[in-house]
Amino acid sequence: MADSYQAIYDAVRSRISNGDIGRAVADVAFQTFDISHARGILQEQIYSVAQEMMRPSVLWKPQLSLDGTKWCALYGTDLMDGIAGFGDTPAEAMADFDQQFWKGRTPAAMRQIAAEAPGRIA
Repeated sequence: MADSYQAIYDAVRSRISNGDIGRAVADVAFQTFDISHARGILQEQIYSVAQEMMRPSVLWKPQLSLDGTKWCALYGTDLMDGIAGFGDTPAEAMADFDQQFWKGRTPAAMRQIAAEAPGRIA
């Protein structure tokens, strides 16, 4: 049995001695599993995830709780000194939190606006 194995081994080795097995395997794998069309899709998905990871609600992780019939996303100790977003769902509360965060007004500035023109907090 060892003699027949050696003969087969030598025959196969002589047939592929000048071949690049790694290149042959890579070519067959590329032809069989061609995913080049997915590159653009993957790049878009990575960009989308990166954008989501930069949202204030993701970076600052506000505390999510129920406030009456609405969800409240609050970053800070209370509504007067923190940033809050409200919504019917947790996702809406987080989206509102993001909008309030980007407005960038300090609680003192919000109180001043409220004192100057009641009902005009934007």
